[in-house]
Amino acid sequence: MALRSDLGRVRGLGSAKDGTSHWWAQRVTAVALVPLSIWFVFSVVNLVGVDKDGFKVWLNGPGSFVLMALFLIALFYHMQLGLQVVIEDYVHNERNKVISLVLNKLLAVFLVVSSITALMRIAFGG
Repeated sequence: MALRSDLGRVRGLGSAKDGTSHWWAQRVTAVALVPLSIWFVFSVVNLVGVDKDGFKVWLNGPGSFVLMALFLIALFYHMQLGLQVVIEDYVHNERNKVISLVLNKLLAVFLVVSSITALMRIAFGG
């Protein structure tokens, strides 16, 4: 018993075999973001009123830089995955869809690289 319609078989349309990995990636990043977000909110509350030098000391503390980098990577990757689904579902013009998907990926990469670069400049720079 085939699950594809006759028209789908003729056109060769069907599953791109990519949905499961995308679904899992969204769930894994969501689960990772739960403890990372709690840590981030707790850290921000404790850093209220701290100047740049105090933030630098905190960032160079045990695990803070790594946890912040992991938080940013998971956050922007999760954002990119979610926007990708919205674009695929609601942008119907193929040209606009491809352009939007490429811009979505580039934006996510730009945001994570610039954020981690800023953290590195604060933590290890002058």
